[in-house]
Parts: sequence; C-alpha cells; structure tokens
Amino acid sequence: MNDESKPKVDTKIGLGSLVLMIFSAIFGFSNSLNAYYQMGYASIIWYALTAILFFLPSAMMFAEYGSTFKAAKGGIFSWLRGSVGEKTAFIGTFIWLAAWVVWLVSSTQFFFVSVSTMIFGSDKTQGLHILGLSANQSLGLLEILFLLIVTMIATHGVGKIARVASVGGIIVFGICALFILFSIILLIMDHGQLAQPLTGASLIHSPNKAFVSPIAVVSFIVYALFAYGGLETMAGITDSLKQPEKTFPRGIIISMAIMTILYVLLIFLCGFAANWYDVLGGKNVNIANCEYVLINNLGVKMGEHFGASHATSIMIGQWFARFSGMTDVFSGLGAAFVMVYSPIKSFVEGCDPRLLPKRMTKLNKAGMPSFAMWIQCIIVCVIVIFISFGGDAANRFYTILMDMMNVSSSAPYLFLIGAFPFFKMKQNLDRPFVFYHSQRISWIASIVVWLVIAIGILFTCIQPCLTGDYMTAFWTAFGPVFFGIVAWIFYTIAEHNHVLDD
Repeated sequence: MNDESKPKVDTKIGLGSLVLMIFSAIFGFSNSLNAYYQMGYASIIWYALTAILFFLPSAMMFAEYGSTFKAAKGGIFSWLRGSVGEKTAFIGTFIWLAAWVVWLVSSTQFFFVSVSTMIFGSDKTQGLHILGLSANQSLGLLEILFLLIVTMIATHGVGKIARVASVGGIIVFGICALFILFSIILLIMDHGQLAQPLTGASLIHSPNKAFVSPIAVVSFIVYALFAYGGLETMAGITDSLKQPEKTFPRGIIISMAIMTILYVLLIFLCGFAANWYDVLGGKNVNIANCEYVLINNLGVKMGEHFGASHATSIMIGQWFARFSGMTDVFSGLGAAFVMVYSPIKSFVEGCDPRLLPKRMTKLNKAGMPSFAMWIQCIIVCVIVIFISFGGDAANRFYTILMDMMNVSSSAPYLFLIGAFPFFKMKQNLDRPFVFYHSQRISWIASIVVWLVIAIGILFTCIQPCLTGDYMTAFWTAFGPVFFGIVAWIFYTIAEHNHVLDD
C-alpha cells in the first residue's frame, strides 16, 4: 500500500479462531427459529436444498479462490479481478459493499433489541427516552455510539476483531447446545410426543398463510441464502491467517458442515416444544420477536414439566429469553466487528489505488485501512441520524433502503459464481486446494448455483407484485441495478480521464 512504514499486524489467526469467526459473523441461531416461524417444518427441505445446491458448491468455490489468492489483500475484489478483470470486480464488489453498509444500519437496531431483551426479558426500546428525545431518536444516538466504539476498537488490528468474534462464536455454540439439550429433555418428558405433529404434509406445506403461494415459497430461497450468506466476507482476512492455503479451505469446510447440520436440526427441534398455531399463530408474533417467543415458550414448558407454579414457569421463560438475548448481543458484536472491517478492506485494498484518494488506501500501524473504516462509519452514522430524526419521510427512505438490500446482498454471488469457470481456465496459478478437478464440472456447478441464486432473486422481486405492493417490488429489483450503475459510472469516468493509464 501507500504507507511508507511497514504496518505492524497482529498475530496470525489459526483454524479454531477462523471457525469461530465464521460462526460469529455468519451463523444465526435466530435464522432457524425465524425459518420455523415462516414455514414450519417445511423450511427444512428448503434449507437442505439450499445447502446442497448453493452452500456446498459455493463454499468449495470460495475455498479454491481463497487458497489460490492466499496472499491477496483485496478479498473477493482480488478473486474477481484475477478471474474476469478489474472493471467487473469493481462493480461486483461495490454492490457487495453497499449491501453490507446497509446491513450495518439495520443490524445496530436489532442489536439494541437484543440488549433490551437480555436486560429486561423483552423489547423495551420503544419506551426509551434519552434527554427528552423520542424513542427512535434515543435509539439512533445509541446506535451511533455503538458504531463509533466498534470502529475505534476494530482499527487497532485484526487480532482484536478475531478475539471478539471468537467469543461470539463460542456463545453461539453454547446457545445451540442448550437449545438441543432442553428440547430433547422436553421430548423425553412428553414421552416422544411432538408439540407440532410431524407429517408428510407438514414437511411440504407451511402453516404460515404468507408462505402458501408457490412464488412466496420459492422466494424463501433468498431467506435461506441469507442464512448461509456472508462466507465470502472471510476473504478479507486470508492474508492474516496461519498457512492460509490450508487453513482457509479447512475452516470453510468445517464451518459449512456444522452450520448445515445445526440449521436443519434446530428447525426440527422447534417443533418439540412449540405448536406453530398455538405459539406463533397470534397477531402479536412477527419476524422480529418470534425467536424470543419460541425461547420463552421453551422455558415455560420446562418449568411446567418440572412441576413449577405458573408464575415460576413464566419467570423461567423470561430468563430463557434473556439468555437468548445475551447470545444475540455477543454474536451481534462479533458480526459487527467483522463487517466494519472485512468488506471495506476487500474493496479498498483490492481495487487500483489510483481510483481512490491516497488516504483511503493507507494502512495504520496495525495494518488496518483505518481512514476508510472511519469514512464508512461516518456514512452509516449519517444514515442512522437521518432515519432517527427525519420523521415519516426518513421511515419511507429506510424502508426503501431495506428493500434495496434484500437482493443486493445476494446479487454479488452472481458475479462470484459466474466468474468461477473463468478462474478455473486461468493458467499458471498455484492451486493448493482443488475441489473441482475438471472444467466441465466447474461449468455445471457454476450454472446450477447461478440459476438457484437468479431464480431466488427473480421470485423475491415478483412476490410483492402479488399483493399489489409494486413500490417494494421496484426498489427490491432496482437495488443492485442502482449500486451497479453508480460503480460503472465511477469506473468509466476514471477510465475516460485516463486515471488508470500506466
């Protein structure tokens, strides 16, 4: 980079830490519970199919990318540039970065819902008032403070990020183990009787009326993709790994196998304690709180089965919800630390430094693109301020922003998967890890995975039209197009002005 002095980088990351970082940043315990709320047992098939048709083949592609470009500091930017050229890499990575910036905006809101649940046993954020401000304004100030603290700590080195993310990963493993244990105990005490009966029909049809139509069901693919998505963000730390050519593919394979098994198992276990219609069928349950409703219900059931009074059982349920909230707090912290660093690092260190201001590409003493990270933080904080203090217009803007992110977070996979056969055709590359041994298999796998993503995106864009919500459909489809056009214009202007001439 442009820094004259050699950055002092933290101790290299080992396999165990990498697996924990992947879990903290990608695996979501709540994803399984949300999937059960959306489609009941029927979500198991879609999670399994998504794992087979997307997660497994794409993870192996990323493992090949990462081991081959092990020394590249630009993450997926370097992957794409080494496969299909810099302009395509710039556009694809810009769309990817934009989606994660929007994710930072939304994730901070969910983070404080988790904090509230951890402390009070339920979401109290709408009753929050700081210095006489409204709940939304008070929450906005806390979100900004959170982002500033996370960015400040993250700029001090990847070792700090790894330690926080590892703690988050351990806690995520812990909540999964406890959920499995308590669910099995409850099943034994119920003499093998499931709260939600398991039938052939329940594995196909969703009890949720919102996921009955074929288009709505197929659009669930994008939700499953998002549950598995984010593995490519680990590309930004390959240059910080011990023996990256071995550690990166091993970490991906181990994480992939455990995540897939856990997702399917946890969805199934939800039915041990919760009858969908009794627990989740009410109007007061939604995608934002269904995790805590299910965990609370598990605690109440455990109390009742062990002979506790009704009041004590309710208290046990609240403490279960608090523990679940604590898990989300620590996993959210781990994800936040990875995401404030890895995407922006991949973009800044991957593209031609002549495209960006000199300070954006400069590394600090810890080897971090600190200036670029602070610019990203300021952008996110400005969006948060506008949303928190802007009234109805800002709320509409936030809705549009989230709609734009729905597909933008998945669209970059079209670039990564589409570039893979061209990556395989490149000669004279050192390939320490090879999963796809023939060009024909590479093309078949890439086409299948690409179509799975494209079909999921298409149906996600079409689904709102069925309810007459054409505005949501437009912004959902327009998101990646808009970010792609911005990137294309920026790069084209640089070309026209001969910025990229040697």
